[in-house]
Order: sequence, then C-alpha cells, then structure tokens
Amino acid sequence: MVLGMASASASYIATPAATRLALPVANAACSLGAALTLTFSFNIVIGIPLPAAMAEVING
Repeated sequence: MVLGMASASASYIATPAATRLALPVANAACSLGAALTLTFSFNIVIGIPLPAAMAEVING
C-alpha cells in the first residue's frame, strides 16, 4: 500500500522541474518545499489510511 502511494506521488520529483520550465524566475526551493509539505502531509493523513480502509472493507 505504501509503495503504491509513494509511486503515485511523482509530484515530489516533477514539481520543481515543471515550475522551473513554466516560471523561470520562480524559486525552485519553494516549489519543492510546497510539494513535499502538501503532498506528503496529505498522503500520511488521508492518502494511505483511506485506501487501506477501503481495501479492508472490500476484502472483508
């Protein structure tokens, strides 16, 4: 479950590169920090427990 969630969270890697291409004057450190703060927190609080609970309900 955790490996699947980590694999689905490619924004950790893609966000700084996309920001640098779209906004050349943007601070890459801020975009990486925002991606890690928002996405990682979401995955820990909702993104891992919710699918795990749904799988448990479905599988009995």
